[in-house]
Amino acid sequence: MVGNSHNDNAYASNPPEHLLAATSIVPFLPGSRGLTDALVACHDCGRLHRWRPLGRGERARCTRCSGELYRWHDARRPATMVAVTLGAMLVYLIAQCFPIVSLDMAGLTTSATLLGAIRVLWDERMQVIAAMVFFFAIAFPALELGALLYVSFGLWRGRRVRGFNMLLRTVQGARHWAMTEVFMIGVLVTTIKMTSLARVTPHPGLFAFGALTVLAAMALRFEPRALWAMGDRLPGARPAPVPVPATPGLPSGFLTCHACGLVNRALAQRPRPHQRCARCATRLHARIPHSIERTWALLAAAALLYVPANILPIMYTASIGGTEGDTIMSGVLLFWRGDSPGLAVIIFVASIAVPVLKLAALGVLAATAQLRSRRAPVGRTRLYRLVEFIGRWSMLDIFVVALTVALVRFQALATITPGPGALAFGCVVILTMVASAQFDPRLIWDPVDSHGEQRDE
Repeated sequence: MVGNSHNDNAYASNPPEHLLAATSIVPFLPGSRGLTDALVACHDCGRLHRWRPLGRGERARCTRCSGELYRWHDARRPATMVAVTLGAMLVYLIAQCFPIVSLDMAGLTTSATLLGAIRVLWDERMQVIAAMVFFFAIAFPALELGALLYVSFGLWRGRRVRGFNMLLRTVQGARHWAMTEVFMIGVLVTTIKMTSLARVTPHPGLFAFGALTVLAAMALRFEPRALWAMGDRLPGARPAPVPVPATPGLPSGFLTCHACGLVNRALAQRPRPHQRCARCATRLHARIPHSIERTWALLAAAALLYVPANILPIMYTASIGGTEGDTIMSGVLLFWRGDSPGLAVIIFVASIAVPVLKLAALGVLAATAQLRSRRAPVGRTRLYRLVEFIGRWSMLDIFVVALTVALVRFQALATITPGPGALAFGCVVILTMVASAQFDPRLIWDPVDSHGEQRDE
């Protein structure tokens, strides 16, 4: 369905003509390499809809699961994309080069940059944690912004840059793992935590990360699938058409590309085992291969690691009075008993409640999909979206540990080192994020499609 940005959840009793079900007769463009520009598929339930242009501020939503299909994009957007992304890249460089905060304790001063924190973790033989922080806070944000800037500059000039498809796939993949906003919250938590130990002084890196968080949120509005559509509208963007017959046996004879979103006509040639998208060359599949099996395997590994992640210390504090280990729950209690109950709630939700919720939710989704349950498909689809949204926030504790270890280096007075619990917890976060990526939400709707549509009560 189509609605405006203020009321995009309102449904009409009968869907409009441009949002017909996959079983309806849909016109195809003749000789179009087997692809159908008139169709758009819902990422979450797989239902096909007819595409039409939107008005300012409007967005199209799936008539079955309410997932967003696409939204209106300004024709002048490439110029805006260049400005926002270029600003984000400049702020990103400042954030990496300047200290974030400094501590002053008994005449001793320490400061930390993000790269310095990674170096300290590496020296403390926590190479895996150092690699996590490097990729999630440095490498993936740089890949996303760099590729987006190059693509948007080309679109602004009215051309598809070399490697257009690969760059947009890079943006899509890096965006899933880039955690600038989570790192910024980790900086704030660490800064407030350190005020009880020493005098904290903010530096340019702190303000640069704040600006980068805002600009990165603005860049999220530049969706790779919309950029693919913009590129297709440029002169000479499409290669010579090749007629392709439909394949019987596949749902409606279509395969949807999970990268660029293009609906492709399925190939009939045998024994060709795999088909690639006619636009971006990504390998196509009706459903993610072995989705449920992979999801269960990753969930089992995450559940096993979740126990030591909460029992073992995530960091050790060595001072004149001795060495003390801190677990995730002891950190929550420290903030709760102090003057920061709000931070205690944030850490509890991000580091304890969210991992448990992800494990339970993914278990429910995998079990009901395996049993081919037809109950509450809309509710389970919303649960899947929630898991996808909250997955990254569990990395908050890892960023707090990295910054704390880098800042508290006061020789004999106080030194903080990472503990084994941090390694186990970081692996739990990664495993659950990969598990949610491996789960195919269209499996929720397969039993509904085969037995007639059933709506939530």
